[in-house]
Amino acid sequence: MSSVPRFFGAWRIICLKTEKLTPTTLWWLWPCHRHTAPDVVLEPDEQKGVRINQVTKRQKKERSSCRPVLDLFDQQYSQELGKLWASARSVLLNPHSWQYGVMLNRFTAVTDVTQILQSQGFSRLLPQTDVSTLLSDSPSPASNSEYQTGKDSHFISKWPPDDSHPQPDSTSHSLSQNLQSEPLLSLPRPSLQCYIHPYPLRFPSQAHRPGQLKQYYLLNAASLLPVLALQVRNGEKVLDLCSAPGGKALAILQCATPALLCCNEPDLHRRDWLTKTLESFLPHSLNSRVIVSAQDGRCFGQSEAVTYDKVLVDAPCSNDRSWLYSCSSQQGEQRLKERARLPALQAQLLQSALSAVRPGGLVVYSTCTLSSSENYAVVETVLNNCPEAEPEDLWEEIAVPLSKYFAFTSAQPGHGQTSLEPSLQPQNGAVSSYHHRLGILVVPQPGKTWGPMFLSRIRRRK
Repeated sequence: MSSVPRFFGAWRIICLKTEKLTPTTLWWLWPCHRHTAPDVVLEPDEQKGVRINQVTKRQKKERSSCRPVLDLFDQQYSQELGKLWASARSVLLNPHSWQYGVMLNRFTAVTDVTQILQSQGFSRLLPQTDVSTLLSDSPSPASNSEYQTGKDSHFISKWPPDDSHPQPDSTSHSLSQNLQSEPLLSLPRPSLQCYIHPYPLRFPSQAHRPGQLKQYYLLNAASLLPVLALQVRNGEKVLDLCSAPGGKALAILQCATPALLCCNEPDLHRRDWLTKTLESFLPHSLNSRVIVSAQDGRCFGQSEAVTYDKVLVDAPCSNDRSWLYSCSSQQGEQRLKERARLPALQAQLLQSALSAVRPGGLVVYSTCTLSSSENYAVVETVLNNCPEAEPEDLWEEIAVPLSKYFAFTSAQPGHGQTSLEPSLQPQNGAVSSYHHRLGILVVPQPGKTWGPMFLSRIRRRK
């Protein structure tokens, strides 16, 4: 713990010199308060659970798990994950062990933050040489086509909005003109930089300041994997179908400068949260490239058919981390009832995304739950109903190179696995290959407490 006082001292010096970082009281990092301090939620992008809108701090007292939720997890996950569940369970029940990532914002100066992170033992999750193999500066073949909003759009507006009220989709004509005329050279070079620490050291958050961009976004680093799998390139049209609170949208814009990023969120409260996130991190030079939409995601594929090059479906799910700490047994039981209805909603969203993407385009489906019924089963259901959809294997592309940091598995119901390390040898058997193609799962484990995070990539055939 000797690094903690040094961290606090360095942070205070940087704050006084630059006035860019919000001086944050770090008493909860000190050893004497380690087990009694509030556990700060640093990753709002995890809050995808049903009826979960915004949580900024957990209670100061130690939280106890919700018994009905834990009982169901024990029953379901012991079957689906086998022996892996015991170690995953211990991580989920110990929030003090959870690790956090720091994603830097390429649209503002971050040298001071980088120096602090490196001095305290943080390292880059994705070395620049590795990122370049996933990202490309060359535009998509479809990038020169104009973007047109669908006739049935409930609301589409430029970001940031001119006022607090939704605007009609009359901006679409001027938007398509701006997309053709605005050069990419005026923006910083794409660079997804996320720093992680081998121990659960919590970096302080930055307060929102109107007119001043935040330098970093705090998150569960596993939430970056769906964005990497999406392989967004400069000049493409991208849809973030379930965008709030906006963490993955920010990650997309760190990876590339798309011609258009449509951030869709039908819920008013969450959409306000999304808009504030975008305002806190993005420069005005991106106003014509980033729009916020309020459509029902299940209908998006009809109003915006074959429009996008890439679509991310970070679906509402039974968020294991937050649901495990439901406020009461009654709330937990209500969430479990809602949980049974989620797969149908998730399948509709994924189906809509496949309708919205152009032939040859990619759709990435992700959740932050271990539940196979919301993960593999949803993907399999949609694939059976969509002959034009083809799953792509992410095992060699994502799991193998990043196994140093994340614990991956492709366990199926009734096929609980006892190992999480990706095999460097070719997979044997059609069943194993098929399971990999349906998706990969990050399972929280001691020393690798990231996740849960499921991701699957599907290409729409030409």
